[in-house]
Amino acid sequence: MLEERLENIETKITFQEDLIEELNKTVYQQQRKLERLEAICASLVRHIESMEQAKNEGMSANERPPHY
Repeated sequence: MLEERLENIETKITFQEDLIEELNKTVYQQQRKLERLEAICASLVRHIESMEQAKNEGMSANERPPHY
């Protein structure tokens, strides 16, 4: 009886260790993906800001765009 309980506990611990390892891998992959997405967002913000700056440099504040 005691031997069986010990074996069940060891089996559960082994299962939990495997599960924790898989969860760690998943969290690591998600962190890498999040970092890539943050870099892409920062790049897009810089691109939009540079486009706005170029647009503002080419036209005075009160000037209407050519399509008006």
